[in-house]
Amino acid sequence: ISFDTACSSSLAALHAGMRGVQRSECPTALVGGVNMVFDPGACIGMALAGMTSARGRSHTFDSRADGYARGEACGGVVLQPAELAQGAPPMMLGAAVRQDGKSASLTAPNGQAQRALLGAALADAGVAPAALVRLEAHGTGTKLGDPIEAGSLAGAVLSARGAACGALAAGSVKANSGHAEPAAGLAGLVVLVLGLGRGVAAPNAQLRALNAHVGGALRGVACALPTAGLAGLAGDGVGGVSSF
Repeated sequence: ISFDTACSSSLAALHAGMRGVQRSECPTALVGGVNMVFDPGACIGMALAGMTSARGRSHTFDSRADGYARGEACGGVVLQPAELAQGAPPMMLGAAVRQDGKSASLTAPNGQAQRALLGAALADAGVAPAALVRLEAHGTGTKLGDPIEAGSLAGAVLSARGAACGALAAGSVKANSGHAEPAAGLAGLVVLVLGLGRGVAAPNAQLRALNAHVGGALRGVACALPTAGLAGLAGDGVGGVSSF
């Protein structure tokens, strides 16, 4: 099956693969996401539409955010029931897919829909917000999109965490390697899984001065946006990844 839900395509495919395995529709699901940039026409079109960064970087959560940098990625995962998996691979606890509904534009999505999605994913996984130690955000690096996502994260996850939980580390691989568009979700998943396995959070590579609107959205909640590798993540090593 091929999926085209724009930036969330590979995570939508991951969700379908997980459901297929859960319902015994298939014993194993192979989920892949690929984005290769060959046609300069698409790059020119996105630049003329004001979607891509004139600086050539995805300045996630940064005040310099002016659009995203296009990136390439190729990744895949194998999903199997826990009893068939070899060794002790990472466990996928739950997932959710939702429709964005009415929104201002492609780069200014519906914050209420995002909060509903995050809440549904936690509920499906049976995970309380307090259990999370790491979040791989969509984080394209747009002045409107990043604050909306930060507000959604604060409303659905961070505000429900107790003071004893510590700060939830958030970041986005797009600041390191660009926005891989349909493959972006799996790229984020790979970074998340590697980091959780090692107890570290990757840095927000382009973060120099926090976007004031992101700071406002996160005011009063505990969220870390590390600019250097953050080691010693506590808890049970549970994380989340999102694409919009």
